[in-house]
Amino acid sequence: MGENEPSAPGPAQQDKKMAYHKVNADQRAQGHSPYLDNDELQATALELEWDMEKELEEPGFDHFRLDSAVQHHLGNSQSPDLDLEPIQASSSPKGRFQRLQEDPDYISHYTRQAPKSNRCSFFRILKVFCTALILFIFGIVIGYYARKKCPSPPASQEPNNPHIYHEILKEIKAENIQQIYRDLLQYTREDDVDVAMKILVQWHSQGLEDVRLVNYSVLLDLPDSSSNTVTLKSSGECFYPSGQQCSRDPKTLHSQDLLYSYAAYSAKGTLEAELVDVQYGTMEDLLRIQAITNVTKKIALLKLGQSPLLYKLSLLEDAGFGGVLLYADPCDLPKTTDLADKAFMVSLNSGGDPSTPGYASIDGSYRQNRLNLTTLLVQPISAMLARKLVSLPEDSVQKDRCTPLQLPPTGKKIISLNIQSVTTYKTISNVIGYLKGAVFPDRYIIIGSHHSSLNPYGGQGWASSTAVITALIQALTLKAKRGWRPDRTIVFCSWGGTAFGNIGSYEWAEDLKRVLQRNVVAYVSLHDPVRGNSTLHPVASPSLQQLAAESQSLNCVEKTRCPGSNVSSVQIQGDSDYFINHLGVPATQFSYEDIKTSENSSFLSEALFPVHATKTEELDPSFSLHETIAKLTGQVTLKIANEPVLPFNALDIALEVQNSLKGDEVGVPQLLAVASRLRDTAELFQSDEMRPANDPKERAPVRVRMLNDVLQSLEKSFLVHQAPPGLYRNILYRLDERTSQFSVLLEALEHCKLHQSNETIQAALSEVLNSINSAQVYFKAGLDVFETTLAGKK
Repeated sequence: MGENEPSAPGPAQQDKKMAYHKVNADQRAQGHSPYLDNDELQATALELEWDMEKELEEPGFDHFRLDSAVQHHLGNSQSPDLDLEPIQASSSPKGRFQRLQEDPDYISHYTRQAPKSNRCSFFRILKVFCTALILFIFGIVIGYYARKKCPSPPASQEPNNPHIYHEILKEIKAENIQQIYRDLLQYTREDDVDVAMKILVQWHSQGLEDVRLVNYSVLLDLPDSSSNTVTLKSSGECFYPSGQQCSRDPKTLHSQDLLYSYAAYSAKGTLEAELVDVQYGTMEDLLRIQAITNVTKKIALLKLGQSPLLYKLSLLEDAGFGGVLLYADPCDLPKTTDLADKAFMVSLNSGGDPSTPGYASIDGSYRQNRLNLTTLLVQPISAMLARKLVSLPEDSVQKDRCTPLQLPPTGKKIISLNIQSVTTYKTISNVIGYLKGAVFPDRYIIIGSHHSSLNPYGGQGWASSTAVITALIQALTLKAKRGWRPDRTIVFCSWGGTAFGNIGSYEWAEDLKRVLQRNVVAYVSLHDPVRGNSTLHPVASPSLQQLAAESQSLNCVEKTRCPGSNVSSVQIQGDSDYFINHLGVPATQFSYEDIKTSENSSFLSEALFPVHATKTEELDPSFSLHETIAKLTGQVTLKIANEPVLPFNALDIALEVQNSLKGDEVGVPQLLAVASRLRDTAELFQSDEMRPANDPKERAPVRVRMLNDVLQSLEKSFLVHQAPPGLYRNILYRLDERTSQFSVLLEALEHCKLHQSNETIQAALSEVLNSINSAQVYFKAGLDVFETTLAGKK
């Protein structure tokens, strides 16, 4: 052998090398093991071969323990976490590879491993590629079917675009409303549940998909089988409430007009006592009467109007009266009506099922025994009978002037009052329909009408109300069929039991109180939309006054006669009561009325006159007034339902509060100071939050949602814990257009005159002060939340 030629390995070394290759081949033969395909294991095995090759050429090979390496390697072949450290050399793989490259035998020994490494890389790449391709195709298939099965809800088209509103509202036509109205009048002799079911079918046929019938079993006070009577003891003459003399004629005895001339939930029985004229039953009237006579257990002759009936009855009850004859003075009635010989119905129920006050009349509810809601025997009578009782001749009402009715100061009138009614449980039905919102389906705008609960009695206002809301549903669903949806959910409600004290709306709202407190944005009322034809009477809570005024101006573009009526926040009749006074929801209502003939004409709408006494088709022959109300209602509803930022005005609330304190006899410094702070905070809120949010460039969805949550609850702070009967708990609403002060403060001042104590006025002042302060704190908290959010983002 040459000098530079490497020496051949000895026999022992060859045996050991062959033993090593044998072990390595045995390991590779186990192809079924899941771990031998692992790239990391293959690389480690290659390193082992490289190390062993080098070790065979170095001295000290006798220290290498082959048996130990074999046992360790085979012993861990079943474990997913392979531990190869005992057979790894101390030098780095890179160092070992460099040393192997210096070995002349490197190529001849290991060129056979290259093909296997290339095959592994190729199959690995192929496997990754196939897996990615399968996942890609699988994802496309899933996406296609998911989109096909669950299409995304159609977003409303440019909710601020007036063109969309115009397209919807132009579908509301007077002739359609008239036809719906005439169809509804065919249901007047049917039961409340049957009428509600037919309304449900009609709404569903118009395209409203989600319509439900909600029933409640409630306590109603219905007329007896014979009419109530009033008897003059001096002459023995007996009269029915209308002024007709008592008769045994069965046709007269069972007349619906006579039977339904009563006060629901009045005390029952017979009372014989002196008749005392209390005029409108004001504090001044009571003080004047009590100064000259003892009124205990006597019968008051009371005029309807000027203030809420329940409030006046509470004063008479406190004074000690035993009964009340209630009538409407002809001088207060509109000149276009002829109601002098008509009696009427009133309800003494402040709201809801009397047997479940404050909670819903659902199955299993505790029923309280409240057959009478007052100790007074109350009977409505016609102006003609009132004239007979005060001994005035028939021609006392002249064409050129009207003389108010008044009992002569001389001579006593003793009368006998007989009142009977039947208290029983009946089922009343509400029709509830939903047009789901596409963006904020959990925010509701409620539009409320009502249907008849009094058979042929009770006026045709319910038919007008239901015809208008049905026409509005028709227009909205027609657009919805073409893919449009409002941003917020619109809820259509036809209430039952309205004449008995807004029972249907109260029970439904009490049933869903927690949901409605969180979700209701506004209430739009359609209670008796056409009561006259002289003037448009828009009413709105302070936060909606600006929107109601703007809607009038938009409607004026299409009409030659522009109403131009001032929007006021005054108490109104109907089913908006619970939403205003218990939920603090902003509300609005449009209606046509006759011009008030006197300042005492307020609250005459509390009387429900017979059906033939107010003929709707005579008031509005072309139904153009109905069309106007429907379009105004639709305009306001669409704005609230679709504007990204709720169109509520926070500053108008603060201004209304300050105006209510002007000229106040009890304008204490604390009230004025907190009202001033409320205005400052509201101005800041309006400028810093409202105006930027109305700019589409600065409108962030999360910020808008936060802002709307604040706006939605603006009026909740103004609900006092308790208000006198007939007065709103929501102090933002005045009694009528004649008054500007808070009604609870006015009542407290009147109460002081009667009881010679300022305790009531102090309690009322505290309630108002806390309400205003609560509103100011609420505004401030809203500002703080936005500032914190901005600081967090920065």
